[in-house]
Amino acid sequence: MRTFGVVNSDHFKTFTNEQLMNNIEFDKRHIWHPYTSAINPLPCYEVISAKGVKLELAGGHSVVDGMASWWSAIHGYNNPTLNHAAKTQIDRYSHVMFGGLTHEPAIHLCKTLLEMVPAGLERVFLADSGSVSVEVAIKMALQYWACQGRSDKHRIVSPRNGYHGDTFAAMSVCDPVNGMHSLFTNMLTKQLFAPAPQTRFGHTFSEDDILPLEELFSNHHHEIAALILEPVVQGAGGMRIYHPEYLKRARQLCDKYDALLICDEIATGFGRTGKLFACEWADISPDIMCVGKALTGGYMTLAATLCSEDVAQGICQGEPGVFMHGPTYMGNPLACAVAGASLSLINEGHWQSQVQSIQQQLTRSLSRCADLQSVEEVRILGAIGVVEMKQPVNVAAAQKSFIQNGAWIRPFGKLIYIMPPYIIEANELQTLTDAIYTYANSL
Repeated sequence: MRTFGVVNSDHFKTFTNEQLMNNIEFDKRHIWHPYTSAINPLPCYEVISAKGVKLELAGGHSVVDGMASWWSAIHGYNNPTLNHAAKTQIDRYSHVMFGGLTHEPAIHLCKTLLEMVPAGLERVFLADSGSVSVEVAIKMALQYWACQGRSDKHRIVSPRNGYHGDTFAAMSVCDPVNGMHSLFTNMLTKQLFAPAPQTRFGHTFSEDDILPLEELFSNHHHEIAALILEPVVQGAGGMRIYHPEYLKRARQLCDKYDALLICDEIATGFGRTGKLFACEWADISPDIMCVGKALTGGYMTLAATLCSEDVAQGICQGEPGVFMHGPTYMGNPLACAVAGASLSLINEGHWQSQVQSIQQQLTRSLSRCADLQSVEEVRILGAIGVVEMKQPVNVAAAQKSFIQNGAWIRPFGKLIYIMPPYIIEANELQTLTDAIYTYANSL
């Protein structure tokens, strides 16, 4: 009988195969997972350890993580630097309230972050998660205009195919038709939507691409508080990679029509696209920017909403004189300490050559999928590889195939994509691309 060791308090406890099966059955019956049916849930695989880019699953499979735990674990698992930061901080204190108190981990993190982000961003609001950081960004934009005596500017513009989170304000700026939140349409604030940018990255920009957004601003500028978008890469809304010129023109339109620009860099920030922040592809700076995911290197939840000094000052003019938001775990010292360590690793600069190597290998190894009958298109930018299928992917069948071939990949819709940790080695990345090719070729 095979047994598996998992950490329980300060010692190892041994579970039998039967106990592990009981764990999975309990999970299936009682625990919600993301976007999962309680009636017919997708299979879940139990992780017993993780190191580098490998996940060890109960049952004996060792798989290369192609998702970096939903794009966050850029330094891999069990990173010594991040482990040390977490262990050191937890021995000091794990949490103190941020109302009326401050601490060195938050100060160091914010100082480091402001040195990295595009010029003009001067203030940092530390949030619980990416979705909350979007809520904060929208709230900032609305309060800014209200405090300028312009409460008529109360709507947000967003390109279609966008995704910004699952909380209510964030849902309101996600694609209202192709997004995941159409069920809540009647309950969400009615925002304004422009057609998604169509010119692909690396192609010749079409002037027609920006015209619908310009028309929307022209007709509605009196009620537009802000434009929110994902720079260059639209993530969960379809993994669409578009031309940076659209972003540059969007900045110009916001300036022309007196609206704030919110860049959602939660998925694209910290090097994922080949630039430290994706808005650098267009050489622009937003008024408000959201970051998260890779901020802590995937160790724990933490995000931030950054804004310009003009926005920060404008928010606090007139009543109520303060920004009305304050999460209980805002500025959590443990998360801030790990995030500070993660940013120190990024500032060492290795991510640039790592991401470049990943892009080059993806271009060689993943592009061959484009010749398969089942594949519509292959898209690659930085450490992002996307294979769009012609038909929706059977997630359960695909994941079973991937695991059998040593890969952890989580498809959605018609998309099979990978965003691996930056530390991945060539042979490990090859495992991922081979697994995708094998599955796509079997259809």
